Amino acid sequence: MSGSTALAELTRTHRDGFVDTLEGLAPEEWDVPSLCAGWRVVDVAAHLAWAPVLGAASGAATLARHGFSVNRMIARSAVGWSARGRDAILDQLRANVRSGATPVGMPPVAALADAVVHGLDVRRPLGLPGQVPAAALAPLAEFTLGTPWPMNVVVGGSARRRVAGVRLVATDADWTHGTGPEVRATAEDLLLLLYGRRVEAGRLSGPGAATLLARL
Repeated sequence: MSGSTALAELTRTHRDGFVDTLEGLAPEEWDVPSLCAGWRVVDVAAHLAWAPVLGAASGAATLARHGFSVNRMIARSAVGWSARGRDAILDQLRANVRSGATPVGMPPVAALADAVVHGLDVRRPLGLPGQVPAAALAPLAEFTLGTPWPMNVVVGGSARRRVAGVRLVATDADWTHGTGPEVRATAEDLLLLLYGRRVEAGRLSGPGAATLLARL
């Protein structure tokens, strides 16, 4: 199986899993705050539904309306899209699974990153198990660590700067990154760190944990 085929299958699996999660939620759970500041579960879902199918022209017009701030455009667009309702969101998410849609101007791995990381943004506050297979950690870590400014604003900021001077070690996958005092954590927690989410202190171990936590 080629790398591109494996990536496409991982993305499809995680998008399907996200739809399954949403379909199993009670109505009030759609309004629970996610790990994304200012976004409820429904806002995360709306972002994953329509960001991949926002065309270049529409994206440029939307960016202009938000003062050419990518972060502001992303944040406000998701909240606006969520008003379309749960049925429309689920229908669009299913369409994305079928089409393999990827956000304009981004590589295919960006769709996997959205499905996995935003899936964690939803599942963790709801107390649901994460879905991060070992095969997803390396490509997603490499993507955010290798994304330069200014594009890294859409993947949680500069992951490379955030983890500089420590050695990340996955406790449930064969993956390490960096040099320095070790920080050990699960693949799920390492991805949340790399993509700019806060992680509880007790979920990290090793002599470099305190240094890394102070940067979050």
